[in-house]
Amino acid sequence: MKRSLLLFILYISLAQDAWSHEVRPAYLEIRQTSAETYDVLWKVPGLGDNMRFGLYLELPARCSNLTNPRGIMINNSFTERWSMKCERGLDGDTIRIAGLSGTMTDVLVRLERLDGSMQIMRLTPSAPLFVVAAQANAMGVVRSYTLLGIEHILTGIDHLLFVLALLIITHGGWKLVKTVTAFTVSHTLSLSLATLGYVHIPSKPVEAIIALSIVFVAAEILRQRQGHLGITARSPWIVALIFGLMHGLGFAGGLSEAGLPEGHIPTALLFFSIGVETGHFLFIGLVLMLMATIGWVTKKLIPLSEQRLSLAQLIPPYIIGSLAMFWVIERIVAF
Repeated sequence: MKRSLLLFILYISLAQDAWSHEVRPAYLEIRQTSAETYDVLWKVPGLGDNMRFGLYLELPARCSNLTNPRGIMINNSFTERWSMKCERGLDGDTIRIAGLSGTMTDVLVRLERLDGSMQIMRLTPSAPLFVVAAQANAMGVVRSYTLLGIEHILTGIDHLLFVLALLIITHGGWKLVKTVTAFTVSHTLSLSLATLGYVHIPSKPVEAIIALSIVFVAAEILRQRQGHLGITARSPWIVALIFGLMHGLGFAGGLSEAGLPEGHIPTALLFFSIGVETGHFLFIGLVLMLMATIGWVTKKLIPLSEQRLSLAQLIPPYIIGSLAMFWVIERIVAF
């Protein structure tokens, strides 16, 4: 089954341009200030060099601006703020995000009313609009942030390669389940502290350390193949616990872009983490299924000798480690 890892690793290596940890959601916040007036915050991911995604807010025709939008590009995000008036309010109206259907990103929406109730929505390229409901439901927070967590891990190839390396060195089973769970507990702690503002670490060093963690586990796999059991092979949960702190800080960057709904911060953090954990096991399940399928096919059609199989087992950690080392150098140069 392990020889099938080669084909899988080649696939995700070619897909790295399509799966990027830098895919971030846009964020729309509409805060009601009176029966017919609202403050608007519109945050769109940047593309570097003062460029931004082509996402634009389409409001009902009876809404007019009370102040001119004030835009600023900061931390590779374009943020606009303004106030508007909508006759008879927004209840029952449709708000659309123009240009969303042509992207790979999502939009998180938070609408807060005068009575403190909120409507939380997650817009996608296939569903770029929503209807303003009369009352909000906390289940919207649960649904939106769970899906955001799943999406964030499944589009973060560096995090996925770390999990894949743990899968290889633990050989699956309960040992892997406990290791991934330790990873989740660790990154949930640092994610929460960073998102709530208790920890402040620049993102570029964090991203470099995340890549370095993948190199470390890949090297441990090679040592294991040579008969030397390193700390990762003996106690993978300890390594997952330590490096999970850095990965959590990386997750915090994406969550900070989306923002946290006031009054539902614990719920949003909890279900974002649940979404990340769900994404982990979806990925692991997919890998195991692909390994089993490709392994069965290659066993029937391309049988390998023990010597060639042993050599083939060295290819995945070399590919993982080489790709991660490239990221280490690239991210250090970007300091």
